[in-house]
Amino acid sequence: MVEDRLQLQRFELKYIVTEEVALAVREFVRLYLEIDEYGATQPNLSYPVHSLYLDSDELETYWDTINGNKNRFKLRLRFYDNQSSAPVYFEIKRRMNDAILKQRGAVRREAVDWLLAGHLAEPGHLVSNESKHVIGLQRFNHLLNHIHAKPRARVSYLREAWISAHNNSVRVTMDRAVKCDPEPTARLTAEMRHPILVFGHNVVLELKFTGRFPDWFRELVRVYGLVQCAAAKYADGVALLGEDRLSAYAGIPTDQSWVANRESRKSTLQKAIFSGLATTTA
Repeated sequence: MVEDRLQLQRFELKYIVTEEVALAVREFVRLYLEIDEYGATQPNLSYPVHSLYLDSDELETYWDTINGNKNRFKLRLRFYDNQSSAPVYFEIKRRMNDAILKQRGAVRREAVDWLLAGHLAEPGHLVSNESKHVIGLQRFNHLLNHIHAKPRARVSYLREAWISAHNNSVRVTMDRAVKCDPEPTARLTAEMRHPILVFGHNVVLELKFTGRFPDWFRELVRVYGLVQCAAAKYADGVALLGEDRLSAYAGIPTDQSWVANRESRKSTLQKAIFSGLATTTA
């Protein structure tokens, strides 16, 4: 498995820009960072990213994003190609106030259905026995079972990623052709059935850093007049598709009786999500 460059804890600022601005930003960024190893061999400097997002019947993680809750999380399965030997990453992405915290564990494809059924990973399922992968999968299992999460939507895009040659403290990514499609199964293929373009032909630019906001980031924002905005691929995609469409694909009743139940569970859910956070992200 190639070195995992995941930033476990970081800040990220998002901007939606035109392709023309994105190409100019590329020339600016290459003065400070280098293209990552996945994009370096591609003619467009980009590689495909596929994510299967999981959510409850009530779409709790979606509504937490829409409502702007400061402490929230998403569950997703991330993969990069159709090869049967390629790993699938079970990922938790949390937001705590302004900080982003990530955990993930890499598993073999034949283990996906077992894990989505709510079972814990067995040794033969793991691609890596590193403790961070084991802990990530355990936390994923806990949250999956707590909200009874199931596959809801697929998101795919082409990612251009720039990284530091010295450490993992700074990253710049540009995501193009962001697509979203309802997906109620664990179908892990690159093909999508009826996707929509979430941000049109615009590019989602993200500035990611683990410590102090770099001075050259500040200059980049000034030079190109960038305006920070929200760009949640899953939530924005579902909003465009319509929550009822996701429910219809998954066979969930479309009445709104679940709203009262969601609110009554809120405090218990939040407590469960963030319990043990300090030990799992250390």
